[in-house]
Formats: sequence, C-alpha cells, structure tokens
Amino acid sequence: MRRSLSIAAMLAVAVCQQAWAEGDAAHGQQIYESRCIACHSPDANRVGPMHRGVFGRKAGSVAGYAYSKALKGTDFVWNEETLDKWLTNPQAFVPGQNMNFKVANPQDRADVIAYLKTLR
Repeated sequence: MRRSLSIAAMLAVAVCQQAWAEGDAAHGQQIYESRCIACHSPDANRVGPMHRGVFGRKAGSVAGYAYSKALKGTDFVWNEETLDKWLTNPQAFVPGQNMNFKVANPQDRADVIAYLKTLR
C-alpha cells in the first residue's frame, strides 16, 4: 500500500509539473515586457543578452555579448528545465553569473519560458 501511494504521489507531481511547464505565451510576453525588458530585448544585446533564439541555444553563446566567466564556462543548452532553474535562482544555478533577478512564481516562469520559445 505504501509503495503504491508513493508511486501515485510521484506521478501526481510529474503531471502537475508537466501541466504548468506548458505555460501561456501571451501571459509570458506580458511578464517579459513588464519585468525583463529593462535589461533584455528579443533582438538586441543590452544589460543582458538578446533573447531571440534563446530556446535551444548554448548558454553564454550570443555573439557580441560580454558574458561573465561563470556563464561562459557552462556547457548546457537553454530548454524548459535549464530556463526554469535559471529563472528560479540564477545564482544558485550558475554561481558567479551577473543576473540577480528571480521569478518566484512557478506558473509565471512557465509562462515566460513559453514566450521565450516563440522567439525563434
């Protein structure tokens, strides 16, 4: 009984995570335009690197942007998982990087990620 209960609990968590991971790109754009735009742009490097094409791109690889040594030294690609970890707590995910902004709400993170996926 305990084992089936714990398996059911794990499945429930996985289903919930998958559901919010889909996100609402329109709401994500609103969040992006109100919280992220001060440092980022889809098409231009600013305080932070441009975001067009971020989904599926190797971290620290935008030409012409001066990344921190910490981010340059990473070897991962931006996807749902890495973007969620980054937006949750960039410093915990990549110690020594320069971004100090967090998105605390999991649904807001999923929505921003859904929006970033549209910037192809």
